[in-house]
Amino acid sequence: MATEANIESIRSHAADVLRNTPIDAVTPSPIPGLFEVKSGRNIFYTDADGSHFVIGAHIIDSVAKKDLTRARLEELNRVEWSVLPLDKAIVSGDKNGKLKLAVFTDPECPYCRKFEKELAKVKGVKVYSFLYPLSFHKHAKRWSTAIWCSKDRQKMMTDIMVNNADPAAGTCDTPIDEIAALGKKLGITGTPTLISGDGRLSPGGKDAPQLKAWLQEASAGTH
Repeated sequence: MATEANIESIRSHAADVLRNTPIDAVTPSPIPGLFEVKSGRNIFYTDADGSHFVIGAHIIDSVAKKDLTRARLEELNRVEWSVLPLDKAIVSGDKNGKLKLAVFTDPECPYCRKFEKELAKVKGVKVYSFLYPLSFHKHAKRWSTAIWCSKDRQKMMTDIMVNNADPAAGTCDTPIDEIAALGKKLGITGTPTLISGDGRLSPGGKDAPQLKAWLQEASAGTH
């Protein structure tokens, strides 16, 4: 295990090399001699005294065929479901599904649109979609308002994201600003961002089989 001297050396070198990146924790990684460094919502790797850093790399278990770094990030960045205002979400999918999924989505985001098509293929999942328009998307907030103010929100979201509809903005009160504040608090910077029923947070979409398997990890008791 890393000694206190190692940790202090790592902190010192990180301050020099990583421009004062805050160091929250240092723990052994799955690879002997390599240590995991947690910094906010990110992790990177270092040797025992911080003389070398590995940034942007993922540790892959080739036998289990599992991305161990991604799994650690999901574990470290867990979100309590109690902080999610489910009454401010658009509910779709299987209303009686045993698996739960929260999605922070932007109706103009091309990755979100692709993921929306994959969601339609998944069975047994109750989906809570939070409208999270990104500032650099020209139509995102207008379309988000149109979705929330529609009589059938899920249909409007499908019309926009799957069928390329271009409606005018709605004229009702929306929770968009509240969701934006929550997303910022949770450190969500891109869309789609997924949160599983057990709180694991995963940036980016997945195809239907990957999504179902990922969500089932919660019910299987694995992380």
